[in-house]
Amino acid sequence: MASTPHDTLPGPRAHVLLEANYRQLLDRLPNVAVLPWGATEAHNLHLPHGTDVIEAREVAEASAGRAADRGAKPVVLPAVPFGNNAQQQDQVATIHLSTATALALLRDIASSLMRQGIERLVIVNAHGGNDFKPLARDVRLDTGIFIAVIDFWRLRPDVLARIFADPGDHAGDLETSLLLHLCPDLVVLPQAGPGAARPWGIPALKQPGAWTPRPWSRVHPDTGSGNPAAATAAKGREYFVAITTALADLLVELSAADPAALAAEPSSRARAAPRGLS
Repeated sequence: MASTPHDTLPGPRAHVLLEANYRQLLDRLPNVAVLPWGATEAHNLHLPHGTDVIEAREVAEASAGRAADRGAKPVVLPAVPFGNNAQQQDQVATIHLSTATALALLRDIASSLMRQGIERLVIVNAHGGNDFKPLARDVRLDTGIFIAVIDFWRLRPDVLARIFADPGDHAGDLETSLLLHLCPDLVVLPQAGPGAARPWGIPALKQPGAWTPRPWSRVHPDTGSGNPAAATAAKGREYFVAITTALADLLVELSAADPAALAAEPSSRARAAPRGLS
């Protein structure tokens, strides 16, 4: 008899911590924690403020479910709903987490996991303003935990390019299509602005390698970056399946990996010098 995928089984999903009960967790001890991390901010005029949270959570849960069906032992932690929104503080009800706060939060989460023997952590990031590289370096040094950071929109660039002629940077075709697939009742497409950007007053800042924090609402009047007019649920579903499959592959490998591999150490066979060579 064919097995039933976790997402279609009745009752709580053991790979989703908000749903799982202690009996489930004891019976199948997780060895990989998956942390969805989003932001709460305006997404043009047609998408919910929680777009990034929804994306991070849905990608994490679907990927972990696929991985669990293949024998991996991930558990998806509750999503962090706030991110770095220093340039969006003029938007209604936008909560900004400073880098210091995000670092403290990540360190406490990692320390808790390490005390419980969960030494592998995957952050599923859905907000371009979140930069986890320096945080991950510091937290790994402080706690010893293995951390991988996944920006979901960077997964499967081949599929992205095939599906979306112009995916947009924020609330454009990509994000609108995803939400039309994931939560169509929360998308009010007729309200959408064109997602156009005002040109920079200093043209040299547009060249590759140059960057400055953007006063977002001045550069993007409707807060969008990218035109959502071509968005469809079908495109969102195709991309969602592709990226959650890719992330599930990573979770399966990470769950099964030898601890030496997590430390980027070669195998004992590779470490041994070939005999007869000086």
